[in-house]
Amino acid sequence: MSIFARVTDIFKSNVNDMLDRMEDPEKMVKQMIIEMEEGLVKSTAALAKAMANEKDLRKQQENAIAQSRAWEEKATVAMKAGNAELAKQALSKKLVFDGQVKQYESMVAQASATVSQLRGQLDTLKMKLDEARMKQATLVARAQTAKTQKEFSSAMSGATSQSAFAKFEKMEKKIEGMEAEAQAFGELSGDLPEDDAFKTMEKDMALEAEMAKLMEKMGGAGDA
Repeated sequence: MSIFARVTDIFKSNVNDMLDRMEDPEKMVKQMIIEMEEGLVKSTAALAKAMANEKDLRKQQENAIAQSRAWEEKATVAMKAGNAELAKQALSKKLVFDGQVKQYESMVAQASATVSQLRGQLDTLKMKLDEARMKQATLVARAQTAKTQKEFSSAMSGATSQSAFAKFEKMEKKIEGMEAEAQAFGELSGDLPEDDAFKTMEKDMALEAEMAKLMEKMGGAGDA
């Protein structure tokens, strides 16, 4: 029935999908519960109205049954009094009320089925509402957790898209290269004094050798 349409839609909806679209999950969950509570009030009112209608129909049915019996008794009295014509008139009235009794039987059966249906739907709605109230805190917590995870993933995705990690690695390699280059220059600059010493020593030895040769020549010339 129409009064249950909104409630049915709520429970048939994909809750997780709804939570994904929520800007304020806690507010939305509370609103859903409020709507269910409003549906419960309307459903209760509809059930009360259906029950009152059934009760009224049963009362009219009982009245028709009573009238049928009353006219039958009158027909019996008339027959005992020997008044067949009056008995026929009484039986004619009885038939009218008998027809009403049959009509009321059908209407009462339909009203009773409606009451039974509404009562079942109302019980289901109460159960669902109790379940929603118990799950309220859990749903809100799940929504907040999902939101936090989404924000974290978005932040990580943003960092990756901006190549922050790649830039960091590139800088690290550049620094390592600079360190290696500095170390190489340090090693080269450390070798220079040693090389110069060898060169100076070689030059001195060559000079001394030349001096020795010169002195030898000069000594030979003096002897001559």
